[in-house]
Amino acid sequence: MPANNSHRLIRTVLVGLGSVNRNLLDILASKKERLLNEYGLEFRVVCIADSSGVAMDSLGYDPATLRQEKAAGKRVSDMRGYNRSLRVTDVIEDQACDLVMEASPVNLEHGDPGLAITRAALSNGISVVLANKAPLVLAFHELHQLARDNDCKLGFSATVCGGLPVVNIGRRDLVAADIELLRGIFNSTCNFILDEMATGRSYEDALLEAQRRGIAEADPALDVEGWDTANKLSIIANSILGMSVTLEDIKVSGITALTQDFVMAEKEQGRRVKLVATAHEGKLSVGPVSLPDSDFLANCDGWEMGVEIHSDIYGKMYHKLWEREPIPTAASMLRDAVNILADKR
Repeated sequence: MPANNSHRLIRTVLVGLGSVNRNLLDILASKKERLLNEYGLEFRVVCIADSSGVAMDSLGYDPATLRQEKAAGKRVSDMRGYNRSLRVTDVIEDQACDLVMEASPVNLEHGDPGLAITRAALSNGISVVLANKAPLVLAFHELHQLARDNDCKLGFSATVCGGLPVVNIGRRDLVAADIELLRGIFNSTCNFILDEMATGRSYEDALLEAQRRGIAEADPALDVEGWDTANKLSIIANSILGMSVTLEDIKVSGITALTQDFVMAEKEQGRRVKLVATAHEGKLSVGPVSLPDSDFLANCDGWEMGVEIHSDIYGKMYHKLWEREPIPTAASMLRDAVNILADKR
């Protein structure tokens, strides 16, 4: 790509400094020159927030230094610019930022802090990039209307399958298509557990191994009961299938009732048990499915996630991604940000 002679300073807020935004800091540090030379964009992190509070410095935080401080165990309340009374919404309402990158923990009860921050930013004409699924699951159409009304953008490709651009493919690349069938494996935790059970491990032992490796949370319910996959399916349905749905419109079952005997017996018969999200003829479901070995999704193993899309004019598409670390999810946030800001030139 030729050099970009323009230069735009993007005052950036990072909400949540967990694994995704920490990896985003690594990318901002390592790709700084390339982002400036190829896209004319300089991302200056002027505000940071975690569960301990909010810090603000208009001169900016060095991404590499900030990453090191987080790795050393420091919280935002320990950092330069921390103000006990400061809220992210204060920074937004003061128009002291140009972009919010939101990766706080998913809260499906009320969506906050992510939902409140996203609403505030869009209401003030400030674009938002989400890795947090909750705001979309709870208020997809409201947030998009706010973005339209206030001439800003909402990016969220990182909320579905990390680096795999499922949302982008559907919104950008399937122009005028009717999607007749969409199936996917959207949760690598369940995929890993089911693969382990196929080797003879019990569900309980496979889950413990996933937790030991850092794949599964201490409370894995969101993953193993199918709700993480359902969240992603609801985002897909609302964004690329032309539907208006909530989680209540999706039939959901997880993998907790499966036994290793069943999973092993299916494997011996040439079938693989997978947790599959399906959209077909207006119906949405998530649940374990036995697939023949020849099936594309049956061959999404371990850390892989995949999606199969059948449409009337583009044929049948098959995409998958191997994602062990959250770097591709962080990269997807950057991708959204660059695409949003390119639209604003």
